[in-house]
Amino acid sequence: MSYTPDPQILERYGHVLVNFALGDGEGIRPGDTVLVIGAEETKPLFAEVCRAVWRSGGNVIKEFTPTLDGHVNLERDFYELAGDTQIDFFAEKMMRGLIDEIDHYVYIAGEDDPRAMADVDPQKIMRHQAAGLPWVKWHQEKEAAGRLHWTIGLWGTAGMAAEAGLSIEGYWQQIIRACFLDDGDPVARWREAQAEIGRYRDWLNSLPIQRLHVEAEGTDLWLTIGERRRWIGGGGRNVPSFEIFTSPDWRGTQGHISFSEPLYSHGKIARGVRLEFRDGLVSSATADENADLIEQIVAAPGGNRVGEFSLTDARLSRIDHFMASTLYDENMGGPFGNTHLAVGMSLNVTYDGDATAVSEGEWEALGYNLAAAVHNDIVSTTDRSVTAVMRDGSQRVIYADGRFQADA
Repeated sequence: MSYTPDPQILERYGHVLVNFALGDGEGIRPGDTVLVIGAEETKPLFAEVCRAVWRSGGNVIKEFTPTLDGHVNLERDFYELAGDTQIDFFAEKMMRGLIDEIDHYVYIAGEDDPRAMADVDPQKIMRHQAAGLPWVKWHQEKEAAGRLHWTIGLWGTAGMAAEAGLSIEGYWQQIIRACFLDDGDPVARWREAQAEIGRYRDWLNSLPIQRLHVEAEGTDLWLTIGERRRWIGGGGRNVPSFEIFTSPDWRGTQGHISFSEPLYSHGKIARGVRLEFRDGLVSSATADENADLIEQIVAAPGGNRVGEFSLTDARLSRIDHFMASTLYDENMGGPFGNTHLAVGMSLNVTYDGDATAVSEGEWEALGYNLAAAVHNDIVSTTDRSVTAVMRDGSQRVIYADGRFQADA
């Protein structure tokens, strides 16, 4: 069943994605060029984003693909028909020109059939992703220099709503509330929320944290923050985004962690995921359902190392239901907020300094996992505590009962 929200809601949505989420929370400037990416089923929001760019004096490059429903899915067709040479193909000249041309991009996620890729070999998908690593490198370099901003927004479909156990109207109510689209001035609401997120982020960055100890049912995990790290939160990357995250030194990861939420990746769903780490590497990866998915992810180059650790405060996020979308589930509020851990590529925006001046060898020496071809976020919304061990050996609980303990 197709469903389109009220036009006023869509106009506000486009306004938020362009005039808040881009430009590090400041929106675009006249003359900026914005790449807008979406599939046919996202068309109403795709159009509103383009209109919002034009209203703000920007230029649009459109990447609009055919529907990804059960009848036509060119992504699935590619993996069924392509040979090795085609899977390894990367349009280097075109993509280099595109990354040089754009100042921002907006990706609108949403598909009618979330399981349309279920029969595709994940190794093929990861191999094709690896072919695109030059784009990732260029992207990270330009973003680190402050010359590229991006965001992701979600278009809710009936198929996604069914995955989440909601009606399509109920699914959209979660989107509307999460993005402050029920407010007459959602951009102002976002800036208020970002100020609060920034308060916790700055507090974390003021602490001389050396290691983190995460404890919960089924979880006893140690993480090493590493040198020259900073916590990142806010600024419009992803809408909604309430998380505060960093990229730890992967070499210091020890222990085990269990995840309450399903992992959606490469057209498959793994439930009951558990990871064990020894000397920084995944030593065991299991799941109650589709265990082969997580096994293949950690077997990919760099997939057996931690790339990101994130916390979301329950008081900040208005998301209170599983959404079958990593974008939303990694920003869950609910009673206990959420923790998510990504295996795979680190995020160089967490470097506390000029990331453009760091060589590949220096990244490796710092324990950043930048050569990985995957980055998979896995989420837990269960109650947990996070204790920070400072450089002087003192300890402090920084997160408990779903809340940052800045005022404790």
